[in-house]
Amino acid sequence: MTTALLRTADELHARVRNGRRAVVMTMGALHDGHATLIRTAREIAGDQGEVVVTVFVNPLQFGKGEDLDRYPRTLDADLKIAEEAGADAVFAPSVDEVYPGGEPQVRISAGPMGELLEGATRPGHFDGMLTVVAKLLHLTRPDVALYGQKDAQQLALIRRMARDLNFGVEIVGVPTVREEDGLALSSRNRYLSPQERHTALALSRALFAGRDRHAAQEALRARAREVPATRARAEALSAIGESRAAADAHAVAKSVPGGPAGVRAAARLVLDEAARMQPPLALDYLALVDPSDFTEVGEDFTGEAVLAVAARVGTTRLIDNIPLIFGAAP
Repeated sequence: MTTALLRTADELHARVRNGRRAVVMTMGALHDGHATLIRTAREIAGDQGEVVVTVFVNPLQFGKGEDLDRYPRTLDADLKIAEEAGADAVFAPSVDEVYPGGEPQVRISAGPMGELLEGATRPGHFDGMLTVVAKLLHLTRPDVALYGQKDAQQLALIRRMARDLNFGVEIVGVPTVREEDGLALSSRNRYLSPQERHTALALSRALFAGRDRHAAQEALRARAREVPATRARAEALSAIGESRAAADAHAVAKSVPGGPAGVRAAARLVLDEAARMQPPLALDYLALVDPSDFTEVGEDFTGEAVLAVAARVGTTRLIDNIPLIFGAAP
């Protein structure tokens, strides 16, 4: 197939539509994470539908001192990746096409969720992101739009905007794609030197440490629930290497499933160690949050949560996250 390169909304609107249109929004510099989004969009749209990839570096979501000017622009390579992944069209508008009157006076506000975590570190970022997403949804008129779960807060805000403002579009999140060493794929990874990349691996290691601690806690409590007698419960726990918990198995069995504090502590140990590496990791935040509003979860929390981290290594800022489920049924 040949992927069409479109520069204006009129060109896109002139295309004959058959079936569903699935849109993948990017800022270019495509990598295999984007290709996964495009391939998933192809599956959703089907042979009779259409997949459109947008490539637009949005100036509204870059704050003062951020990397707008040096953000990679690789349209020829992007077009090839999009074509190989199954896109029918790449919509790469100019700034004037998206903002014909200059910077818009009317913008989308991200609200309270937009002031937390990424929003606290990058004031105004989410307002700019939601404004361009809203505009691109209107310009591309999709039935479904796909976004990566690596940008978990962004995905949550887009879902909230679509729901709160009655956008007639289905929002689909696609799992994070990682490189073999565990680093989440990002256009900014190319900025890392070999030594910086070694330090940056602490982000994913911290998340995996939190996940593993959570899994161990859940396994421990599941084992405790299986044994009715206090003495037998303690022996069972001791047998799987949890001697401290075995000292009070009944308390373990009755405690909050999953232990958010334990998850945070396990992840923090890895990040503290990385802060002493050369070059060091400079942590912005480590958070365990409710994905519905991105507020920190308490020790009695049950349901899906997101363990998220953001940090700088050298001049490069990276983010990552993983989902966790707390309070699995006995």
